[in-house]
Amino acid sequence: MMDELYLPDQGDGSYRNPVLCCDYSDPDVIRVGDTYYMTASSFNYVPGLPILTSADLVNWRLVNYALPNIPEPGYEIPRHACGVWAPAIRWHDGFFYIYYGMPDEGIYMVRAADACGQWDAPKLVRAGKGLIDPCPFWDDDGRAYVIHAYANSRIGFKSRIGIFPMSADGTHAIGEDKFLFDGTANHPTIEGPKVYKQDGWYYIFAPAGGVATGWQTVLRSRRIDGEYEDRIVLRQGNSRVNGPHQGAWVTAADGSDWFIHFQSRGLYGRVTHLQPMAWQADGWPYIGIPDETPVPPDAIAVGEECAEAAPIANAADCGIAVETYRKPKAPECEPSGEIGDDDFSGALGLQWQFMGNWQPDFYEVGGGKLRLYARKLPDGGNRLWQCPQTLTQKIACPAFFATTTLDAVHLQAGEQAGVGFVGGQYAYAAVRRMESGVSLVFVTSEGKEHTESAMETVLIQDAPVTFRVTLLPTSSSTAVVSFEYAQDGEFHPIGQPFEPARHTWVGARLALFCMPMNGDDDHGGWAEFGAVRVEAIETL
Repeated sequence: MMDELYLPDQGDGSYRNPVLCCDYSDPDVIRVGDTYYMTASSFNYVPGLPILTSADLVNWRLVNYALPNIPEPGYEIPRHACGVWAPAIRWHDGFFYIYYGMPDEGIYMVRAADACGQWDAPKLVRAGKGLIDPCPFWDDDGRAYVIHAYANSRIGFKSRIGIFPMSADGTHAIGEDKFLFDGTANHPTIEGPKVYKQDGWYYIFAPAGGVATGWQTVLRSRRIDGEYEDRIVLRQGNSRVNGPHQGAWVTAADGSDWFIHFQSRGLYGRVTHLQPMAWQADGWPYIGIPDETPVPPDAIAVGEECAEAAPIANAADCGIAVETYRKPKAPECEPSGEIGDDDFSGALGLQWQFMGNWQPDFYEVGGGKLRLYARKLPDGGNRLWQCPQTLTQKIACPAFFATTTLDAVHLQAGEQAGVGFVGGQYAYAAVRRMESGVSLVFVTSEGKEHTESAMETVLIQDAPVTFRVTLLPTSSSTAVVSFEYAQDGEFHPIGQPFEPARHTWVGARLALFCMPMNGDDDHGGWAEFGAVRVEAIETL
């Protein structure tokens, strides 16, 4: 049985935040009929552009991906923190559209008549470095636009929102890019714009102030090209929800309004929250609940990417995030959440993503086994950080242990296979086959180059090994991971407890891998993994 690892639905008509305790960064959500659809950033991990569905905005299920691989050159090597950034999903003229930015390449679009089916190949809408966070908008007069942000790391500036016109079919830009709003003074690092229209007003929902310490801004104008008024509508205040960052306004079938956004949680990545939203008499949205306790700026925690504290100038018009709240009105549905288990009885579970573009000869699955092949790494790589055929899954609950059995009998000399935890730095336990026999090693990485060091080596029998990886939290954004192995039915620790950390933009991940130890060699061995079982651990 495959159990959900975290359930936001409390079974009494209420929910708890986060509604997805999982790294779905930069979520965007729409409703089509009675179904809500979500997508999120996927960076270098593939398949990319996850598609999740829900009937009530609380219980979500991963059902598909819109991007099998990243078709641009160079992504056969894991390009960590690059790739697919901050998408927007829209329904227009009988099709689902997803627009996403690739900071080194430009703005792209994919389209499908059925979000749960096959999506068209990506189309480059506008080429250019530093163009990120695109959101399409089709106006009442038939004109179409893309509103977007800028990546300082690629283009040399940030804190601005841009706009350009595009063709009515949404496939390509038809005019120049221009600045729409400059947030440098009052909304530094403004980004992630989502565009809507109501009662003759154009609204742009956009976070500012930095991922971990920022706030939600709303811009509005009577013209799509401005000028725009601005107001802060959601901030941390005295809540425990830092950020709160980038998301989407959704109107439910009953007419109630909601806001989906993420919270940055360190190694856990960017988890998804749901907030109530209402409209004030002056035509501005109000998100969350009132904050009765003013908090000075210096009391807001300094974040990972930015240390800009939220201003409190319009605190009366600005809510704070809820931790629990009543569910949106919707037909009763089965509580659901993320699944980590995979019995390998058929296709790979949707929770798995490769670390770089995948090829069919990377793996085989079926009959309760996953076979990973030790394919030569691109460009002579010899570290796990460089291994595209590494299979990963996100952390989906605060504490858990994961078990699997590895049969390494078909490894060739100079190959290794094992389990790991990858993030800004990583650790793994692996069976290595050498000419002299097999051994079990515990390896950690360090530095920007992710230099690997073997911390412990154990001589073992040439027989299947069961691994157990345990993650236990030390705070809301940190944890300790330990590795154990068994060949005689009793688990033994290997290595030292490891403190994983997020990498740029992404949380840490559980990993399975098989690879040559010398990247210049073309090996032909493989390893077989048995069913993966991920079980949540109850914590106080």
